[in-house]
Amino acid sequence: MTKFYSDMTVEEAISSFPVGSNEVEVMDDSEEFIGFLTIEALSAAVQQSDLTKPISHFITVNAPLQNIQNYSIPYEQFQAFFESDLCRVVFNALYDGVYITDGEGTTLFINQAYQRITGIREEEIIGKPMSYLIEQGMISVSASLDSIRTKNQVTLTQRIRNGRKIIVSATPILSPQNQVIFVINSVRDITELIRMKYTIDSQKLSFQPISQLLPGSEQVNLQEIIIGPTTTPLFKLADKVAKTDAKILLQGETGVGKSLIAKYIHAKSSRKDKIFLELNCGAIPANLVESELFGYEPGAFTGSLKNGKMGIFEKVNGGTLFLDEIGDLPLELQVKLLKVVEENKFMRVGSTEMKEVDVRLITATHRDLASLVQEGSFREDLYYRLNIVSFEVPPLRQRKEETIPLLEMYLKKFNEKYNEQKRMTPECYEWLTNYSWPGNIRELASLAERLVVTTYDDTIDLANLPSFIQPVLSKKPTSHSLKEAVSNLERTLILEAMKKYGTTRAAAISLDISQSALVQKMKKFHIRVENESNQFF
Repeated sequence: MTKFYSDMTVEEAISSFPVGSNEVEVMDDSEEFIGFLTIEALSAAVQQSDLTKPISHFITVNAPLQNIQNYSIPYEQFQAFFESDLCRVVFNALYDGVYITDGEGTTLFINQAYQRITGIREEEIIGKPMSYLIEQGMISVSASLDSIRTKNQVTLTQRIRNGRKIIVSATPILSPQNQVIFVINSVRDITELIRMKYTIDSQKLSFQPISQLLPGSEQVNLQEIIIGPTTTPLFKLADKVAKTDAKILLQGETGVGKSLIAKYIHAKSSRKDKIFLELNCGAIPANLVESELFGYEPGAFTGSLKNGKMGIFEKVNGGTLFLDEIGDLPLELQVKLLKVVEENKFMRVGSTEMKEVDVRLITATHRDLASLVQEGSFREDLYYRLNIVSFEVPPLRQRKEETIPLLEMYLKKFNEKYNEQKRMTPECYEWLTNYSWPGNIRELASLAERLVVTTYDDTIDLANLPSFIQPVLSKKPTSHSLKEAVSNLERTLILEAMKKYGTTRAAAISLDISQSALVQKMKKFHIRVENESNQFF
């Protein structure tokens, strides 16, 4: 039995689905069986326009066999219906295309929708066999002929002479003697499917000021914020705790928007007219963190300013201090920070005098602080002091409904910045919605800016995406040539490594080859070598 893999898209599955089969086995990356993909599930995915979704969303543990006898009918009965005016009215009223052949594959009827979708006129093909259409280049393959041969439902993708790509589902009508007497084909335009889904999704959620999305919220003078069902509870909680001085810990992957939530909390607090300052604890050399946070006295150390320096806590007195990547704070400084957290007091470097401050502290990290506490690299008492209110900010891959509005927002921002008029096709939006976004919103913003400044046309399509994001075929090679199969596997592994790690250096390490060898292979496979300084982060 043919095997599929869970990360294949619906569109890829349609292209590879074995003719005449009712189901295929689906495996995970470890070659473990996880279920079946049935022809019915594939058809349902088409109906939902989920063409770029992984087939893992549609698998079932049990694969029921199709009862083709449900489509059995006496020839005379179906012929009478087919020749009636009612049949023509019903088929022509459908938005999807309908193509009907007899049991030999001769064209009997096409509805108006089929002519609209394909550009093929009724007078060109009525009475012509499906083999004639293939020979003339009108269609690439015939679902009807496959259905007649297998006496089974067939779903496949078809390339039409106008360049459009369509999905055809052929259902044979059997006689009581189990002979195919008619085949009814349902036809959908892939491009049109995605455009319809994009229109519906855009109506569900678009970017707008936070005050319009959270009832009772005041305008906070921040950039427009995208809020979906997943993040709405976070902002509602932020709205509530902003009115207090409780310590807040924001946890989540890099680039998910922790800084934005911190700014929102400050803007909704009683300190909104005071200073908000952000400091990344991991971006400052360890030997300078203490002097940056607490300041120092004149002559405190070699190279210090003769008049000393005011620390960040003093500068932010009365306002909000956002300490990002708090998990990177050196252990010896955590004791001093604990003093500030508990008593609002600290000493400058080189001083014996205590200073008192009033600072709202918000911290964030992409690391698991609880695990760091267990390892002994983060103080347990400080952890509990900082973790009064905890926010778990989900990654963008778990907030798919926010992807399109975010892309729209950043395209608008960078179009204005660079005086461009770039727009993205629905197919591109759909693909990026199902991209994993390892760099989260930061990666998305970086991609939007890159596309605005590097593309030549005003329309951004799939072909304009970086090579490690572009659609690729299933990772399992189907070629019978060993050399070609190895090349296909190499190319796929390189694309996946670049997609995951972003730079050739990191990708080469993960693949256990040198960076120069990786670059040479990328040139060989025509994979664009990205500028390392312009990588996602």
